[in-house]
Amino acid sequence: MENVPFNIINNTANQQLEVQLNGETAVLTYRFYKKNIALMHTTVPEGLKGRGIASALARRAFAYAEELKRPVMVYCPFVAKFIQEHPEYRSQLDPSLYRK
Repeated sequence: MENVPFNIINNTANQQLEVQLNGETAVLTYRFYKKNIALMHTTVPEGLKGRGIASALARRAFAYAEELKRPVMVYCPFVAKFIQEHPEYRSQLDPSLYRK
């Protein structure tokens, strides 16, 4: 159930993308490191799971990296799995860290 439109907020103060729904917040945290953006961790509360929110956050994170023209480093296990399932995002990975 992906590609569902969610209102994703970029909380730049906390360096995280957020979806607030039904009083709960799902987040994907990021950090800037040298020339890269590092995708650190994705958390989706139990009550929001199964709606495609984590995938929507991952897509937005890659769009944000593209806007900033920064290569991506992946620390988040969910995003690593997301890239395996969506190889179109591999071109955004830092080529000095990942093989294409």
